[in-house]
Amino acid sequence: MSDNSTNINETVVVVLGAERLHPQSIADIPSDAYVIAADSGLDHARSAGLSPSEVIGDFDSISKRGLKWAHQHAIVHEHSPDKDDTDTQLAIALAASRVPARLIVISGGGDRLDHTLAVIGALTDVDVTSIPDISLRWGTNVATILHGPGRAHLSPPMKSTLSVVALSTPCTGVTLTGTKWTLSDESLQVLSGRGVSNVVEGEVDITVRQGVLAIFHEPPTKG
Repeated sequence: MSDNSTNINETVVVVLGAERLHPQSIADIPSDAYVIAADSGLDHARSAGLSPSEVIGDFDSISKRGLKWAHQHAIVHEHSPDKDDTDTQLAIALAASRVPARLIVISGGGDRLDHTLAVIGALTDVDVTSIPDISLRWGTNVATILHGPGRAHLSPPMKSTLSVVALSTPCTGVTLTGTKWTLSDESLQVLSGRGVSNVVEGEVDITVRQGVLAIFHEPPTKG
């Protein structure tokens, strides 16, 4: 199919490769979400009942059946394996170009620490700073990515664990309430453990004046 670049202005979901998606990570995906797959993320998306509208990557890991499906049902963006950006970076940049109000990046996980760090790093790029709602779902883990100046309001389960980790420097004006240990207009060092393993005691509010934060938390309890 030919490229048809449009502004989606809704929820855009990027599905990554590596492992099968955890059912919990897709349980609340809106039925009208616009799905983009990175390489073999197409196979995992389809196995989970999602139908990507666009597929991007060097296609070194996608199945032959998946690639055939993509050429018949999706917009295909094929890149040379000899490239600087990862398939994840390409997919997230493509998602940002669709100007969504909400971006959800989903991966089944995996044991490649370098890949994990590269995915988190891609969510700090300037391409995504204008997206007001960004989240990463990695296996059963959930992280809200907050670009400053910004604010997030979360409702994790009471007594659950919440961690705040700075992803850039400087990361200033960090205020956190609704947890056992609060922060007030603090500065955090990149990847510092200071904000790790906090305890939720109510509705959580986080603000950051400058920098990028990852807030690792449990999703709200259903019912």
